Order: sequence, then structure tokens, then C-alpha cells
Amino acid sequence: MTSSVPTQDLAAQWSTARKLYPIYAELAREFVIELPSCAGLETQQEQPEREIVEQAGQWLAQMDEKIHVHQLRQFLQTTALVDQERMVALLQHFLAQSPKNDSVRDKIDFLLVQYFSQVAPSQVDDNDVDVAYVAQSFEPVLGPVELKSPVWLNALDRVVESARRCRSLDELLHGGVLEQGRKVKVQAGDLFFLPIALVAFARFGYLMRRVFFRLMHDDLNAILDGLNQLEEHGIAMLDCRRAQFSAQEPIVRLRMICQSWKVMFQAEYSSGQPLRMLVDLRACVVDAMSYAAEPQAEASASAPAAATKSVAAPAPAKAAAAAAGARAGIKSSTTVPPKPVRSAAKPAAAAGPVAPRAKAKFAVVDSSPQEFEVSGAPEWDPDSPTPGKKS
Repeated sequence: MTSSVPTQDLAAQWSTARKLYPIYAELAREFVIELPSCAGLETQQEQPEREIVEQAGQWLAQMDEKIHVHQLRQFLQTTALVDQERMVALLQHFLAQSPKNDSVRDKIDFLLVQYFSQVAPSQVDDNDVDVAYVAQSFEPVLGPVELKSPVWLNALDRVVESARRCRSLDELLHGGVLEQGRKVKVQAGDLFFLPIALVAFARFGYLMRRVFFRLMHDDLNAILDGLNQLEEHGIAMLDCRRAQFSAQEPIVRLRMICQSWKVMFQAEYSSGQPLRMLVDLRACVVDAMSYAAEPQAEASASAPAAATKSVAAPAPAKAAAAAAGARAGIKSSTTVPPKPVRSAAKPAAAAGPVAPRAKAKFAVVDSSPQEFEVSGAPEWDPDSPTPGKKS
């Protein structure tokens, strides 16, 4: 099939290589990729010989094989090194590769969304993000694009609508919606690289990212509201081992972590953030709220029974005892004390962490979808004010 971009001439190849070299050199340093530096690119010559240009191309190709898509994703969303011009160079670099394997396709898929996220206004309405609008934004990369979309691309709109109906991040991540989108991408095969398809997938990824943002913030707000309610019940610690925290995690600390997540997610989308931790933490909080609400429910249920007992006539034996006590000059009551009820304000578990129930309300599977892969989580430090963000 015809490539979506023309083959670059020698001067264009060298210009692209010079733009990419600082990015690739920083990627090699950050992810400890062992590959000797490229001497020709180090010198940054204006008009090198063909041999130097070819060596630069070989060096970039070796780096492409070593760089994984999750590393590229994590790096580009935590660096100020890549401006719009370098994003165009990155996209054209991968689009010019032949043949294109699954790794190249996934890198292009991410770069399409990342590029459009950089050039699109932050306040643009979803309804304004149509194919024509996105195609115009990609003219520096693809040139003019014919807007007639193949019928098979309509499946992407159906996936977006399904995502918008999700009520939580857990439902989006593990409800099969993301798998539907990836299925369309995989089944496209080489048709994925048609200019109109690239535009459609860029639009799809951007709208999905917006849904993703909204659900992340909804989850964070739900967690923060739940923590406030638990504190009102006198609970100071939670068992959050399921979310990779401790068995006695202070609510004060959890609130600080959620606030830092909120700032981080608002600043930039990043697949490298601990999404499973966020989903599991909400499950811990929801379960603890259910546990804390039980004493109050018990109190409400036992109150009418206690009131009935308090006005009931005394039993004959107790009446006789009362009369005997009266004759002896002992003060007696004709009411039966109600059954003691555990306080809803300070339940028995308030002294320690609230343990999660055996059956969780938000099931989380071990693997995470490609589009929102949780990478970089092992080195994430929950004590850091902006986890996962480079200083």
C-alpha cells in the first residue's frame, strides 16, 4: 500500500535525525538503554556526507527497537523537551518506516493522540472535535486529508458512546470497552495507516482520553468524600493493603495522596500512573463506609423495639417485686432498660483500621489494557507530593 507520507530525501532524513537525537538521547539516559551514542549526530553537522546520514538512520532504528511504547508514553508526558515541531518529526519518522509492525502501530497511535492533545485548545467542546477539525490539525503531519471515512471506522464512535456511559474508572478499565477499541485497531491491519484512518483514530483516542480524565476525577472525588464521612464516624485508619498501602493507613495521609493525584491527573494524562491503586483505593473506602454504616442501621432497627419495651406493663413477677420494694422503701422503675446499642459515631472498629470485606465491589484484574497501561508504578513513591512526575 502507499505510505501515508512520502519517502524522505537525504536532507530531510538528516533534519529529522537532528530533531530526534536529543529526545532519543534523553530516553536512553532515563531508561538506561545501552547503546553507544551516534558520533555523527553528536557533531550536528549542517550538510554531512551520505554515510553519516545513513549511520544516523541506523542508530535511530536501533533505538526504535529498544524503546517500548510505554516508555515513550511515560517520557513524552513528563518532559518539556518535545515541542510541536519535534512531535511532527516523531510522527513522520514512524510513519515513514516500512514495514510497520504492531509496536510501530502502537507508537503511532499514541503519538497521534499526544500531538492532537498539544495543539487542540484545552476548552474545546467534544461536539466540535469532528473529523474535519482533527484533519485540519494534522495537516503539518499528513498534508490535506480526504474526509470520506470508510464504514468500518464508524465502530470507533460506538466505542466512545459506550465509554461515556461508564460510571467509574473500574468499569471503563475492566468492562470490555477498551478491548472493543483495540479490536477495531488490530482488525484494521494496514488500513490503520491510511490518512483518514489516522485522523479517525486520533479523534477516537482524544475523546477516550477525555472520558478517562472525567472518570479519574470522579473516582478521586468519591474517595475524598468517603474519607470525610469515615472521619465523621470516628474512623482514623483504613486497611488498604488491597490498594498496595498498609493495613493501618491514616486517613489524613490518604487524603494528601488523593490531592496530589488530583493535581497530577489534572496537569497531564499519563498511563504510567498507578491506576489500579486508584480503583482499589475507592473499593477500600466504599467497603469501609458500608462497615461503618452498620452500627447506625442496627441502632435504627432496635430503637422501635426498645421504645415498645419501655411502655409495656411489667410482668407479674416484676410487679410483685416492685410492690415488695415499695413496701421496703426501695425506689423502683416500671420500665425495662433498652438493649445497649453500639454507637454509630464510634464503632468498635474505630480503634483500628477498617478491614475490607472478602467480596469487593470493584473487581480488578491483574492485566491492564494497552491504551491505559500502568507502567512505571514500581518506583512510584506515595510520599512524594507529585508522584510519577519528573522534577
